[in-house]
Amino acid sequence: MPDSQPQPQPPSNSSGSSGPSDQAALLLCGARLTDGRTVDVRLGGGHIEAVGTAGSLAPGPARKSAARVDLSGYLLLPAPAEPHAHGDTALSAEHPGPASYAPEDVQRRATEAALLQLGHGATAVRAHVRVGDVQGLGALGAVLQARRSLRGLAELTAVAMPRLLTGVAGADGLAMLRDAVKMGAGVVGGCPDLDPDPTGYVETVLEVASEHGCPVDLHTDAADPARLSRLAAMAGGLRPGVTIGPCAGLARLPTEAASRVADQLAAAGVTVVCLPQGGCGGVDRRGTAPVRLLRAAGVRVAAGSGALRDVSNPVGRGDPLEAAYLLASAHGLRPEDAYDAVCASARAVLGLPEVRVEAGFPAELLAVRGDHLPGALSLAYSRIVVHRGRVVARTSAVREYCNTAATAELGLPRQGRGELS
Repeated sequence: MPDSQPQPQPPSNSSGSSGPSDQAALLLCGARLTDGRTVDVRLGGGHIEAVGTAGSLAPGPARKSAARVDLSGYLLLPAPAEPHAHGDTALSAEHPGPASYAPEDVQRRATEAALLQLGHGATAVRAHVRVGDVQGLGALGAVLQARRSLRGLAELTAVAMPRLLTGVAGADGLAMLRDAVKMGAGVVGGCPDLDPDPTGYVETVLEVASEHGCPVDLHTDAADPARLSRLAAMAGGLRPGVTIGPCAGLARLPTEAASRVADQLAAAGVTVVCLPQGGCGGVDRRGTAPVRLLRAAGVRVAAGSGALRDVSNPVGRGDPLEAAYLLASAHGLRPEDAYDAVCASARAVLGLPEVRVEAGFPAELLAVRGDHLPGALSLAYSRIVVHRGRVVARTSAVREYCNTAATAELGLPRQGRGELS
């Protein structure tokens, strides 16, 4: 079994804005890039300082030495991000009955879930959190506390999700939503499909987002093309942007209707986050959005994990590379486009800067055992994760074969020398 070992280290300053070794140099040696080159990469100050041929890089100016990480046999990639997680319900499937919303339970689960996703390579996570009703703002407060405890390891952003926002019953939800933003929720969201007035719900969310300058991230099955057309018309031009997902209902629409909606979403600049690994706590319908149709229309499509071992998906893994694998194997995307959905497009959803393995870009990196991207997506077991210029998680997998004529003849990989019993 792979052994995932996130390595927490407390921040060295009270602001918590960076890890303790941001300014220390780290030299990644012998890494393979997707273009086939084998390079050394020097990191410092949370960024990539230099990329050069293997063995060519010194520690850097004003430094006598740099820590070294041997990446021989690894493919070095920009780190993925998780654009659609559920921090308040993650890892709750093992316990009978409804998920506990006691703040200490939510904080523990949200922290553990973010660390699991970090071990997979996601150095940034957007977590949707329910507000209002019985849980009030308690679950949000717990997720925000988890965010503080993860500083220096991973970036965690909370999306406030009220259940109702219209009519008499929605007045409390609206007040709670505004309080959630003041409390620290960085994104305004929710599930308009569950409100008696879905269009009114969207209008209210967009209004609150505009008041506070927040992004919008809405759950919708996207099965009603007229409703989506209205959403696109209302969302057009809103900055810093509108995201919807998982939009599985789009795949059940006639192709002509789905294409019209896709054109409208593209024109409005709305991003779609699909969930190839299954559903999530916000919607009951299964399936995946028509990613190829959306991409052909010019819609930015990102991919998330959705439920992580909660009642909606008790076996959810929260692995962005599995999402990319499914986009390639089940939905026909090229491996490069599939990885873009969990990396560059996912980072754009989160408002994060672009990452390339080039000098000057953020040192948010994932090293995967393998020598090319298709193989990495197929068998991505061993991983090394870099956040803000330091190694924050390692996952190592060892496969051994016993001594037989077949293993010797075929030259199968052997990492153990002794006999296996």
